[in-house]
Amino acid sequence: MASDASIAVGDWHPPNSSRSIPARLLEQGDGLAVEAEGVALNTALADKIEFSPRVGSIPRRLTFPDDSVFETRDNDGIDAWLRLRKGARTGFIHGLEAFRFRLAVFAVGVILLAGLIYRFAVPALVEVAVLVTPPFVPQMIGSGVLASLDRTMLLPSHLPEEKKQAIEAGFEKLAAVSEGGRGAYKLEFRDGGSIGPNAFALPDGSLIVTDDLVKLADGDQAMLLGVLGHEIGHVERQHSLRQIYRVAGVAGLILLIAGDVGSGVEDILTQGGAIIALRYTRAAEAEADRRSVEIMRAAGYDPAALARFFTRLEAVTGDHSGTSMLSTHPGTPERRQDVINYARELESRAPAR
Repeated sequence: MASDASIAVGDWHPPNSSRSIPARLLEQGDGLAVEAEGVALNTALADKIEFSPRVGSIPRRLTFPDDSVFETRDNDGIDAWLRLRKGARTGFIHGLEAFRFRLAVFAVGVILLAGLIYRFAVPALVEVAVLVTPPFVPQMIGSGVLASLDRTMLLPSHLPEEKKQAIEAGFEKLAAVSEGGRGAYKLEFRDGGSIGPNAFALPDGSLIVTDDLVKLADGDQAMLLGVLGHEIGHVERQHSLRQIYRVAGVAGLILLIAGDVGSGVEDILTQGGAIIALRYTRAAEAEADRRSVEIMRAAGYDPAALARFFTRLEAVTGDHSGTSMLSTHPGTPERRQDVINYARELESRAPAR
């Protein structure tokens, strides 16, 4: 026989219908009944009714065997009945929310897991991605990034044609002794505007040189070629491609943890990834520095010419620190000395003539 005690109040939704009827949930023997204004709308054994787990203050849903649904915000009433009649506990997620210490432990666990993924899983996946990347992918990335930079940051070069031709002639000698050969690289001249004196490489072998960098060289052709040798090193070791994949991996990790972070953040993570990918790790910069020394020496140029670029850049910018957030190629005393030391090391290894 049905008891008069109401377990919860809410709304009843008939099966396969969008109607909503204010109703009460009552206990009836070994089951539950839904009643509206004294009229029974549905009854079922408790074991046949599906209870949604409690998550904060989100309305609870009780699904009856005929797919009708009783929905209520009286979560405490439902929990009290479940504990009394079935010995059930509240939902795991709600328990975490109610117990803040557990929530803090859970949050710390997520952060640690994310850190481990970033430290170990992302680098491993990046290497796998580089190995299986088809040749057309770097070409697509390179052309897309250059087009994006031309629209947003770069302007047409104003260098005289004879100056460009002289630089290209020296660059062809460097390309000839590189791993890819002459056909693997293309030199692009641009007015860098706010970028200033700089050069950078794209995954498809395009090397962009700004007018300001040519002016900074002040006629020191070998110094400028040393910078280009450095960029060839980035292409050979696929540093740009690795950085782009790393940015994509970090973006995926953020989206995995944060879920829907909004279109603004997604734009930064995706469209901004091309610019972020132009910045390399210190290890990648050091590897490209050493490769510049090797390429310059093989092409018959001063192998330590890149060191003069660091000296000149420090004098112009006044930056003598070990790192810089404003330049993709920070000029540091350590890197300059490493270039000089490596050039001397190669010279000492050379057989006596």
